[in-house]
Amino acid sequence: MDAPKKPVPVVNPWAKPFWDAAKEERFIIQKCADCGKYIFYPRIACPHCFSDAVEWFPASGRATVYTYTVVESNAPSAFIADMPYVIAVVRLEEGGVQMLTNIVGCKPEDVRCDMPVEVVFEKLNDDFNLPKFRPAAK
Repeated sequence: MDAPKKPVPVVNPWAKPFWDAAKEERFIIQKCADCGKYIFYPRIACPHCFSDAVEWFPASGRATVYTYTVVESNAPSAFIADMPYVIAVVRLEEGGVQMLTNIVGCKPEDVRCDMPVEVVFEKLNDDFNLPKFRPAAK
């Protein structure tokens, strides 16, 4: 029996630039050209001022852990082999935008709130790289 496959992102037209960049291991987010606020997750309009003048730009890939949890049991079948793993909300350097992600590259017990992290890409398949975060290099 084949192991369960992890789900792949559903790519809508306004998120395609994000996933195309991730495939090339580039981390981009949106910024509103009218109000100047940073935006994540990808949208067709700014959630702050409702302008449709949203633009893509390269992000630093640096963030801090805002909150997290360690999954040690009852994971979906496709993720059982990954246990224990960390699901986190990180606050990006760009305007405090928050992103739901995984923390990788360290033991789950080493993760802390306010820990500096940096983006790293995990190849899901030939079409997708997932942005995840690891402890920042010192």
